[in-house]
Amino acid sequence: MTARTAPAVSAARARTLAAERRQLMQALHPVVQMLGTIVGHHVEVVLHDLTQPQRSIVAIANGHVSNRRIGNPILSGPKDDRGFAAARQTLTQRGQAVHSIVDGYPTLTRAGTRLKSSTVVFRDAAGEPFAALCLNADLTIAEAAHAWLSRLLQGAAAAAPASAEPPDMDALMHEIIGDAVRRLGKPVALMNKEEKVQAVQAMMQRGLFIVKGGVGRAAASLGVTRFTIYNYLELLRRRGDGAAGNGTPAGHAQRPKPATRARGAPGARR
Repeated sequence: MTARTAPAVSAARARTLAAERRQLMQALHPVVQMLGTIVGHHVEVVLHDLTQPQRSIVAIANGHVSNRRIGNPILSGPKDDRGFAAARQTLTQRGQAVHSIVDGYPTLTRAGTRLKSSTVVFRDAAGEPFAALCLNADLTIAEAAHAWLSRLLQGAAAAAPASAEPPDMDALMHEIIGDAVRRLGKPVALMNKEEKVQAVQAMMQRGLFIVKGGVGRAAASLGVTRFTIYNYLELLRRRGDGAAGNGTPAGHAQRPKPATRARGAPGARR
């Protein structure tokens, strides 16, 4: 192949992959609504476009389960979402056009509601993850019904809590970082290297490094450089300490940049 024809072939390949992605996304949109009707109002069905994590939700049914809607970011999803790890793991497996399935794992909404979640991460023919279909089942329906009946028998009317607006991206990142640091139970200034690695792992499991600025914010919060954060992520990758048990934390083999460009590199919730 000559130098003149190589760019043309590359452009044609890119157009083919883009068409493949569009076709699958279009096919999945009605599936979301169909599943939302069949599984019941206590099961949320979400379709994510992983190429745009800051507004990843492109279709959703029963969004009241997590108080989300179309246009919300991927970080607005449930806590401890192993789908993030699955999405990040696919980044080191390019060329393997095999979809990833993570099913039956527990998560929590930001309001503290317990969920049971499952995620499918879809990859194109080049092995690039670009979409995720997630189901989040509310496990507290029976408890809520019991509490309602108790209040009814006692003659007390229960007021429904006001629905809060989903937090913005900055607030979500701040909450993720703060939660990861608090888990260690000591000031950052007193943390050793291993404790900082643990904090980075907690941030990774919540999907912080999927979005632009995540590495920089993590570095600032831990008092280290961006280079150090990449080293911690690589250390976690070698250990195999991903959130799903064997996920690749950083999603890159050689000191990557956080995946936010619309080239198919994500992340995952759901």
